[in-house]
Amino acid sequence: MAILPANTRSMPRDAAASDLRLGHVDVLAAARAYMTAVWLGDETVIELLLITVLAGGHVLLEDVPGVGKTTLAKGLARALGVEFNRVQFTSDILPADVLGGSVYHPGDGRFEFVPGPVFTDLLLADEINRAPTRSQSAFLQAMEEGQVTADGVGHPLSPLFTVIATQNPIDFDSTNPLPEAQLDRFLIATRLGYPDAAAEQALLDDYRQASPVQSGLSREILIGLRQTTRDIFLHPDLAQYIVSMARATREDSRLRLGISPRGAIHLADAARARALLQGHAAVRAEDLRALLHPVWDHRLLPRQGREADRRATGKLLDELIASVPVPR
Repeated sequence: MAILPANTRSMPRDAAASDLRLGHVDVLAAARAYMTAVWLGDETVIELLLITVLAGGHVLLEDVPGVGKTTLAKGLARALGVEFNRVQFTSDILPADVLGGSVYHPGDGRFEFVPGPVFTDLLLADEINRAPTRSQSAFLQAMEEGQVTADGVGHPLSPLFTVIATQNPIDFDSTNPLPEAQLDRFLIATRLGYPDAAAEQALLDDYRQASPVQSGLSREILIGLRQTTRDIFLHPDLAQYIVSMARATREDSRLRLGISPRGAIHLADAARARALLQGHAAVRAEDLRALLHPVWDHRLLPRQGREADRRATGKLLDELIASVPVPR
């Protein structure tokens, strides 16, 4: 399959788009089709997960138990052809249980680093808000830095390392809610919701008896797709549009915390990934508007508190961006 040249930013849009049509869209469409066959929820969630992987970010799923978060994560790993691990966070989990640590060998008097489950391509961090704050901090530091440090030695994680973290929004017993500084590290936060009636009936009919056709993706192809995503063109006017919207959130008196520079970068990265999924060689304004709520809602903190008025946060964001002119 063709890999978009590094000088895409100076290429005519039509020429670059023709390169994308040679293979990128086909394999990504196959991955999407595989996931829709193994998970019968909202296909928008599947798109958001693919965007997260292509952009090199992490995703937070906030929803009640039993809606298919584990099935979705496993299906994504199979669709992408990558390694998968799962960690169930509990109130007594230690950083070493997730990251790994040094083990002493008395026979030869040496320490050996034993990697933890974080050393994988795709990690499902189930109920991350049940972990104590020390374990949360160590885990999220590994997410941000892409490595684990033990005894002063850095151990790099997979170049494809992606976290799908989950938390139950209605169960607050023995939990430690993620603070704003840690929420800001997630590229996207979203909810799965319940399946519609037809999909739920299909679940009862054991829809997974027939195995879907593999997508053909692999770790090597995915690494190339990530590089292609970084090369997607973002027009300076759209970059200014992102900055204007982010600054509008920081200046509104109804918000205690607006969008950080990291949040602005994440929106640009996610928009590039969505453009690739759509087969476009350049970001469009609709890519930004489609991703505003998944990328920004969890970063905003209203004056009355996050959980007190979560829906109002999205409405407030809509009001703010309506005052920012959209580039032509």
